[in-house]
Amino acid sequence: MVSSPHEAMHQIFREDPRLFARALPKAGITLPEPAEVQLLDTDLTEIRPLERRVDTLLRVDTADSGSYLLAIEMQGRRDPDKLNSWTYYLAHLYAKYELPPVLLVVCQDKTTASWAAEPIRIGPSTHTSIAVFPLVLGPDNLPAIIDPDEAAQDLGLSVFSALTHAKDPALPAILDALATALVDTGGEIAKDWAEFTEIGLGDPRTRALWRNLMATYTSRFPGSGTLIEESINKGLAEGESRGRTNDILRLLTLRGIDVPEAAHERITGCTDLETLGVWFDRSVTAVDVEELFAP
Repeated sequence: MVSSPHEAMHQIFREDPRLFARALPKAGITLPEPAEVQLLDTDLTEIRPLERRVDTLLRVDTADSGSYLLAIEMQGRRDPDKLNSWTYYLAHLYAKYELPPVLLVVCQDKTTASWAAEPIRIGPSTHTSIAVFPLVLGPDNLPAIIDPDEAAQDLGLSVFSALTHAKDPALPAILDALATALVDTGGEIAKDWAEFTEIGLGDPRTRALWRNLMATYTSRFPGSGTLIEESINKGLAEGESRGRTNDILRLLTLRGIDVPEAAHERITGCTDLETLGVWFDRSVTAVDVEELFAP
């Protein structure tokens, strides 16, 4: 299992190598339809003092347009040194495999995505010797999935979309749709994607939001030995109504929603699970605590 958000983002393409072929059209980018996709060694080192590794490397074979290489990089911030690395990657891959390479950069914020999409031109001002045109997937061109039915149709793409939008203000609604889809799907695959999501989110606040969502919905989620089950067991130990009350208050706090004393007492004093369920659902998107209590 992956251990960091960066690993989670590129490991998705190793778990689901055809994901790029489903994600790129969502951003209006078209590549030849793959007939076969193979994972390749990501080590691009030529001499020991200069070690370079691409995050993920795929060989894509198509039925009518030949084969090409897809180098996938996860980029969390602007890094001028990456421009040199990316140029090297493509030149080295072309020389090593004698196949046309394509660079795909995945970003979680629009500023980094805009920077990564700029062409890289190498040469004097009067002549460009090498030009690199990265493809970029980010929150500005990959649609957010907020419909549970749509999320359930392609769990891999839905998890990838959620991680790409990890800094989006609409993240609570995105995660709510994904959690619903995973619970409805069930099974080992759904549990694996749920853990991928938690690790890939990175930020402690958003991880806590994800755990709260899963703890709420997992009464229908089978399985054991996962982070999800730990959340279930904790909720059961505290009592179902008390756990739901704590989830509501914690979620409001994480979202920066002010909870006056009277509202706090009303929430903690409620023991009706149906009412608490309605309040929790509303706490995902409410702009203030009064929206929880609306008729």
